[in-house]
Amino acid sequence: MKWKASKISTMRTWGLLLVLLGMGVMVFGTSGILLFGNVGKVIAAVFMVIGLISCFISMGIYFYVGVLSTSAPVIDCPECNKKTKMLGTTDRCMYCHTILTWDPSAATDKGSEIPVSPEA
Repeated sequence: MKWKASKISTMRTWGLLLVLLGMGVMVFGTSGILLFGNVGKVIAAVFMVIGLISCFISMGIYFYVGVLSTSAPVIDCPECNKKTKMLGTTDRCMYCHTILTWDPSAATDKGSEIPVSPEA
């Protein structure tokens, strides 16, 4: 479970991917000018708009994560003893990826997995 990350880190990763995707789409669109001449200008404009939309969505994600991060409680991780922020009732440490929880019924002895509730 080393590949799992905290909720804040995951949202920041999606924001970064959208920025890179948007920039890549814009660069790819400008190659239309070189390949197709005058028609390529229309292709470049379309890809530029798509890339800008992707970058604006990423900006919204970063803004939302920033707002969540300011209101998230800071706790000490019991495994690595570093301060980490926690969203919701269950989250992971930003550093060692240990599962943290406020809910005693979701806590495990090992800390490796979250038990599945019987209703699910």
